[in-house]
Amino acid sequence: MSPSPSASAASGWNPNPGSVAAVGDSITRGFDACSVLADCPEVSWATGSDSLVRSLAVRLLGTSKAADRSWNHAVSGARMVQLPEQMALAAKERPELVTVMMGANDACRDSVRLMTPVADFRASFEASMRQLRAGAPEAQVYVSSVPDLKRLWSTGRLNETGKKIWELGICQSMLADADDLGPAAVARRDAVQDRVVAYNEVLRDVCAKDRHCRYDGGAVFGFRFTGAQLSQWDWFHPSRDGQARLAEIAYRNITAAEPPA
Repeated sequence: MSPSPSASAASGWNPNPGSVAAVGDSITRGFDACSVLADCPEVSWATGSDSLVRSLAVRLLGTSKAADRSWNHAVSGARMVQLPEQMALAAKERPELVTVMMGANDACRDSVRLMTPVADFRASFEASMRQLRAGAPEAQVYVSSVPDLKRLWSTGRLNETGKKIWELGICQSMLADADDLGPAAVARRDAVQDRVVAYNEVLRDVCAKDRHCRYDGGAVFGFRFTGAQLSQWDWFHPSRDGQARLAEIAYRNITAAEPPA
């Protein structure tokens, strides 16, 4: 059910934006959803055209309008420090809504030591918001939480093929030695988990300071991806089905009269 005009007006949030620009990383590029080691933006949860995914843009605008009124400036492998550049590109489109899903690569490094410090993550996200506001002061922003990487490890490690692929170097801070349940491995994964939680607190707090920003309330972090919703090529990135679930979450939160708790 669409929110009432009065509710939308009271919150200052338009639940029916007329254009969408997406920024982020490989998740928003549909990486490994269609073929191995390749972007597949047509299945992107945010701006894709795939009929099975029914992206956020398609749900908001319809198929024909989405093709002309949505843009994907996400870059596979991007970290938060690169978001200001993407925001500058998004602002040039003059979108009514910008979607942000960024942070997984800040935690997914070759080692825990290389993870982005929380203070740097905050500084880069604040700079990103300033960059957007310089060119698109009235654009609404929807910020997705960073996924629960530990839950992805717990789900994906049940697949033997997936674990062999992880050995090639995917998110080693979390996925290295997937079956090692010793104290050091547990501590390493807990450190990554704690960092993701801290990143999400930054996303929430910085977004709360912008009157046109809505955080997902931890919805993506809390979503329990199943094996069917993970890529058959890496058992880590979302599959088509996983992308569809992300689109559902975003659409539900963006069209709600009130932001998630």
